[in-house]
Amino acid sequence: MVDILFNETEIRVLGSLVEKAITTPENYPLSLNALINACNQKSNRDPMVNYTGQEVNAALQSLRERGLIRVIMGGDSRVPKYREYFAEAFSLSAPEVAILCELMLRGAQTPGELRGRGERFGVNLSVQEVETALDTLAARTEPLVVKLPLRPGRKEARYAQLLAGQPVINEEEAAPPTPSFGTASDRLAQLEAETRDLRQELADLRQQFNDLKAQFE
Repeated sequence: MVDILFNETEIRVLGSLVEKAITTPENYPLSLNALINACNQKSNRDPMVNYTGQEVNAALQSLRERGLIRVIMGGDSRVPKYREYFAEAFSLSAPEVAILCELMLRGAQTPGELRGRGERFGVNLSVQEVETALDTLAARTEPLVVKLPLRPGRKEARYAQLLAGQPVINEEEAAPPTPSFGTASDRLAQLEAETRDLRQELADLRQQFNDLKAQFE
């Protein structure tokens, strides 16, 4: 059985390889330089990072030792390239791979967010189907996702991946929801938070459109 506890760099490296294998198969497997760029890209990533070649190399070595990555040589290129075996190692379906990849690259998300962002992986699911897949991943002998406490003022729970261990929940996020009869300042703060979330979702949709558009240019 594969050791499921990874550090943050390994999560980003593995997630980036999984993503590129599905979204840009014509440029896959990835060279080290291409993988560094994929890890450090500014779209579809949270948090953004700036990993060095040494850091990515160390993560690759660790992932290779656990059978999740192999080095590909030959063909038209003399540069070693890297291929992931994530789905095979964990016996995952295509929807489960897409969901986990998104959680690995962007952190905790709601089923609604995962439904929309899964489309770039060629997976078209309803919110209910996403929730079913999340429940399946959470019910495994070694769970791969966990449902987080509901955030104040939110109606939809978020899920996080467990490949890097239990997520850290700060006190603000774990606090009970603000009652609907709260003060005007409470209601204003809730509206401002919801507005920020909507703006982020809109920015994500614009980035997905630009990424799709770039593939045809």
